[in-house]
Amino acid sequence: MIRKMNIKRVIISVLTCALVLMSLAGCSGGSGSGGSVSGSGIKVFYSTPLLDDFRHLLLAAIEESGSAYGASVTVGSECATVDEQVKQVREAASSGFDIIICNLVDSETVLQVEVAAGDLPVVFINAQPEEDKLEAGRYIYVGSNETDAAYFQSEYVWKKLGNPSSFNLAVFQGQPGHPAALARTSGVKDYFKKNNVNVNYVFNDTAYWDTEKAYEEFLIFLKTNQNFDAVICNNDSMAIGVVRAMKEKGYDLSKIPVVGVDATDGGCDSIREGGMQFTVYQSAVGQGDAAIQASIALVKHGSASGVDGVTDDGLYVWVPYVPVDKNNVNSFK
Repeated sequence: MIRKMNIKRVIISVLTCALVLMSLAGCSGGSGSGGSVSGSGIKVFYSTPLLDDFRHLLLAAIEESGSAYGASVTVGSECATVDEQVKQVREAASSGFDIIICNLVDSETVLQVEVAAGDLPVVFINAQPEEDKLEAGRYIYVGSNETDAAYFQSEYVWKKLGNPSSFNLAVFQGQPGHPAALARTSGVKDYFKKNNVNVNYVFNDTAYWDTEKAYEEFLIFLKTNQNFDAVICNNDSMAIGVVRAMKEKGYDLSKIPVVGVDATDGGCDSIREGGMQFTVYQSAVGQGDAAIQASIALVKHGSASGVDGVTDDGLYVWVPYVPVDKNNVNSFK
């Protein structure tokens, strides 16, 4: 949670710059933490859902970090269903791997994945399980705190509109039931509630993280001629779709902020071109690097203690978010 926004922004920016530098060092020196991490001989299996823009980046980061640290990373075929993922994890558990990194198809089925993994530890990434399904030293989660992303988005929109006591907001959610979609959406509502802002949600629907779906659905919404003051999207891809729809219909994007999450190449380009106004950098490189470091630590030491960002209870490894707008977008190429 974000309590003192300005202070935490400074801390997060420093941490992220350090993380990026460490990741670059890992690519050249085999260790993102000063040369002390070695995954030599460790066999990692990675299970992923169907790939989107961010998941592609995450996959590449896991492979690159594995190589940098000397660990062997095998990537399974993309899983379209829970059954496919459970079968894949079960086969990996009986094939000589030391640990599994899993981006869940459905976070509600985490127990099925844990059972399928047998005695192997599992590092969950990007899709966050409920805390009672995690266990220090065995089942941990690597990711970025979704509430922080939502608070950054909400703070930007509110200030951009002049801190009004009420306004009309459109919201695009990601995949229904996905932990990130749920947390980012609830975080937006929580932020405005805590700041006593009366928000009228004139549109609140899902576009499954997809640009084309967001574009088509927002065109339909625009035909209703309802007033809206801003659009908050759970990711950049949907925000880009909203921007395209608004441009086609002649809306002034300098006056109606459209914001996203992830700071993808497309999202950053949109900010530079005067489309989106704001996004939040979710470091795929940082998450991939942290997942590999955590995997090595669990296999070698039975604990993620010592990994940058690990919580005191050993259940989470947090990779910080960073706000991105026209003032710093060129730092996120």
